[in-house]
Amino acid sequence: MTDAMDQQAIIDAVDRFLESEVRPYAHDLEAADEYPTEIVEKMKEMGLFGCLIDTEYGGLGLDTATYAKIMEHMSEVWMSLSGVINSHTIMANTVQRHGTDEQKSYYLPKFATGEVRGGIGLTEPDCGTDLQAIRTTAVRDGDDYVVNGSKTWITNSGTGNCIALLVKTDKNADPRHKGMSLLIAEKGEGFEVTRKLEKLGYRGIDTCELLFTEYRVPVDRLIGGVEGRGLQQILSGLELGRINIAARGVGVAQAALNESVSYSQERKTFGKPICEHQAIQLKLGEMATRVAAARLLTESAANAYDRGERCDMEAGMAKYYASEAAIENSLEAMRIHGGFGYSREFNIERLYRDAPLLAIGEGTNEMQRIIIAKQLIARNPK
Repeated sequence: MTDAMDQQAIIDAVDRFLESEVRPYAHDLEAADEYPTEIVEKMKEMGLFGCLIDTEYGGLGLDTATYAKIMEHMSEVWMSLSGVINSHTIMANTVQRHGTDEQKSYYLPKFATGEVRGGIGLTEPDCGTDLQAIRTTAVRDGDDYVVNGSKTWITNSGTGNCIALLVKTDKNADPRHKGMSLLIAEKGEGFEVTRKLEKLGYRGIDTCELLFTEYRVPVDRLIGGVEGRGLQQILSGLELGRINIAARGVGVAQAALNESVSYSQERKTFGKPICEHQAIQLKLGEMATRVAAARLLTESAANAYDRGERCDMEAGMAKYYASEAAIENSLEAMRIHGGFGYSREFNIERLYRDAPLLAIGEGTNEMQRIIIAKQLIARNPK
């Protein structure tokens, strides 16, 4: 794990960056749904795209607990930036954990600098939570796979240049997951970004639909070099993704709390600040408790992931609770702010629009509760 002093130094550097380079511009960039190109370039310079990549490949080599803290602080200022990092990190981490030595040596240094940057290509128009139902195929043709199909809701696919692409290499496999593989798919002929999706929140970041038509990928870009392991490979990445979503939830919930505490101390009704009214105090007390509990669950999941333990239950708990905390705190913040919370001039309405994504992304919260229950039963056999 990252030394506590090193961890704090890194987080302090990120905080300075967020205050000077992000906070002054986030509101306008988000309102315009404009990709933060200059901010992303500075994130490259800081090495943030290599957060979890080992130092031998040019990464920062951070532990997941430190990474989660960075994502929390980033989301507290502007949640969209955490997505620029998260999807890329899942792709990089999948190659680091499961790739061949050649794939690691070639791609990880490029991932660490952001020279090659992107995300994961999983979701399809008719397939979300049930990944085994994907229809995108990859057929072996000599030294290439020929890919045909489509993907949707793919983060970083517009401005990025590479994705870890989940495909069917054997449509007749039984069980279905044995026919699924992951390819390192760089943009090229047959790889088309068909449109950028318009979203309620999580704006500024590029989320796109992709079409693959006779798109060729060299066989040596099959992650791990063996077909049929793609689902297992990406599931470990989704545990990391759920920890990221949990950290985002903590950040959004904390931002809603911070804004509410500050406003309640300034806004006066009936001759006194509204923070002295019991109705507001009840809201603030619940909001603060949600943040603290969500943060502890996220830290617990991150530590379990760093220990190499199976942590789908812990990650599911953190993701479920922290995302719901973000939703509830953003709504309470809007109520505390009254009409000002409903205005686009203030940050509250952005938090209110951003938060619902967290209950959907990286596996719905309904699915998280099922995962938690199944693991609870499996870990306590009779």
